[in-house]
Parts: sequence; C-alpha cells; structure tokens
Amino acid sequence: MPLVSLDNTITLAMSVRDRHASADWYAAKLGFELIHHIDEAGWSEMQTKTAGVTLGLGEQTEPAPGNTVPVFGVADIKTARDALETAGVRFDGDTETIEGMVSTATFYDPDGNALMLAQDLSKS
Repeated sequence: MPLVSLDNTITLAMSVRDRHASADWYAAKLGFELIHHIDEAGWSEMQTKTAGVTLGLGEQTEPAPGNTVPVFGVADIKTARDALETAGVRFDGDTETIEGMVSTATFYDPDGNALMLAQDLSKS
C-alpha cells in the first residue's frame, strides 16, 4: 500500500530562460495549449496532449536551465509530506506556499533525483 495518495495529475516542471518564448515554442511545435502565465510567480503552465499531464515552465537563469522535475498533485501536502518523511524520504527545505495558489515540497529519490509534491490551493 502506498504511503501517499496521489491525484490523477502530474506536472512536468521545467526550467527555462524565457517562459513566454518557451510557451510559444511548445504551442507551435507540439500543439500544447497555454493554461496561464503567472508572471508574479515566474511560472507558466501548458496543457499537453495527455490527459492529466501539464508542462510547467519556471523561469531560471542560474544555474543554467535544462532540468525537469515531476510534480505530483496531492489533496493534502502536510499529510503526504509527513508520511514520506516518517518513511525516511529526504526533503529539500520547508514546504513553500504561494497563498491562494499552491503549496510545494521538493523531495529526493534514492539516486538524488528531485521530485515534488503540490497541493492546489486555488480549489480551496
């Protein structure tokens, strides 16, 4: 039995230099549709062609962009994080919250790959 109950969604969070230019590229080249640009958070989201899978574009210049982090949706980030930490899963710092939008927590698999939990606060 899994420790955490995940939603049927995943966001692939990707570091990019220019979110708006990247969103245009993904729309033109792969047919992804813009969900929104959240300029104050440096974040954009695109709907992919796969149900439940979105592409998140986070603006970053240093270190160089080029990484991707799977972000798993959860209903209650505190419960999910507590269960994983109790099982010895290593997290990177505190849970971060943008009020009214999202709470996120980065954690690592045994090989050091970054993964993230996210609770959508806009649904609350």
